[in-house]
Amino acid sequence: MVRFLSAAVAAALFVSPVSAFAPQFQQNAVASPKCSRNSLTALNAIGVLARKAKEAEVRQYCEAGIPDAVMEKVKEMKVNLESVPSIEDRDNQGPGPLQQGLTKRKGTISIIAEYKKTFTVETGFAKDMFDPEIISPVFREFGAKAVAVLADKRMGACDYDALEAIVKEQEGARGEMPEPCPVISSDIIVDEVQIARSAASGAKAVLLSYGVVGEKTEFFINCAHAVGLESIVAVSSKEEAQKAINAGARMVSVTGVDDVDEKVSVITDLEIPEGAQVLKIANILANDNKALEEVEEAWVCRDKGFNSVWVSDCLYKSGNDPAEHAGAIIRGMGAKSSVKYASAKALGGKGEGAREYLGDILM
Repeated sequence: MVRFLSAAVAAALFVSPVSAFAPQFQQNAVASPKCSRNSLTALNAIGVLARKAKEAEVRQYCEAGIPDAVMEKVKEMKVNLESVPSIEDRDNQGPGPLQQGLTKRKGTISIIAEYKKTFTVETGFAKDMFDPEIISPVFREFGAKAVAVLADKRMGACDYDALEAIVKEQEGARGEMPEPCPVISSDIIVDEVQIARSAASGAKAVLLSYGVVGEKTEFFINCAHAVGLESIVAVSSKEEAQKAINAGARMVSVTGVDDVDEKVSVITDLEIPEGAQVLKIANILANDNKALEEVEEAWVCRDKGFNSVWVSDCLYKSGNDPAEHAGAIIRGMGAKSSVKYASAKALGGKGEGAREYLGDILM
């Protein structure tokens, strides 16, 4: 079902003033993400405040004048919303390219690497090592199947310029092996103009948080589809996961849940419509230490039914250490090892042969 575009987008299209409707913006309205171990966990904790602050930011963006490239996507969205296929029809068409790329054969797991510039754990990186041109090829060359960009300055100190830079670097590898990673826009989506902006920036998908958009999830999924984007919906409970699936989500990411068994409970016994394929993603939280238990957690998630893992802060814990850099962690998570035969805790130097163990994975 199609509804009218938001006030912010309508204002841009019809030159209607929106300042009277905009909530007052306050610099300190959002709590610092450093109180949590993961950016998405922090978002779940600050919910309403994050949404209101982002709504104000979006209104300011629209009032300042939407760039032509974004406006073209807004208009495209408005036209195509009238003819977006039903959920059932989309299921009959099968998964989109991103979902297909993240769905690997049983017993393996795909990695979504998130790019950001602020962290909840200590890192060993120099500031200039976070340039997209430096980090982006590492993700691709060491086996990530997608790159997410946390395009929110409060949560990740990044914006759409970083998103465009990652897209440009990845596309520069077109025709090479490994092939470019699709890029996911991981903004705090509260308005369809952000989806249009993501499409104009070259993203292939957007992340929606059910805890933020709630009952508007289906509408935003349709908006994304209208401009050729796939959607991943972040959920933190089984109830949210089921509602997201009912709204048409076919990629769900379990976020803000620490314990692996609790993650598994979120995706267990969900009612999946006949003919639908649902990709299940586990968001791996970062432990504030130099051990790399997160690799082991990825293996456990794989063995318990997850298709993919979304990793962020833990990629940067050891800086550019030759044995434990972001690429090494990605490759370790994707290895065909198991907690039955090896412990990833050895990667942090807590066991004999720690670095040699990860070195074997890198071979």
